[in-house]
Amino acid sequence: MDKAYLEAHAEGRAENRAAFTLRVLERRGIPVPDDIRERITSCTDLDTLTLWFDRSLTASTAEDLFVETPEALQPQTQNNTEQV
Repeated sequence: MDKAYLEAHAEGRAENRAAFTLRVLERRGIPVPDDIRERITSCTDLDTLTLWFDRSLTASTAEDLFVETPEALQPQTQNNTEQV
């Protein structure tokens, strides 16, 4: 495939993910200040946008999207139980 096409496709996916994140916040009645809206819409990293989208589902404020917690920094595993 053409490199320009792939770049445009990735850019479109990022724009959509940002739009969905903002929509979730807005539908949940959470105000989104202009600086946070700009941070979300200017992001091009799909992993970051996915994290922010996931957080938008439970966030109390728009700022909660960017909070780094010890749990958020730990790698996710399928099974957190120890083997005996």
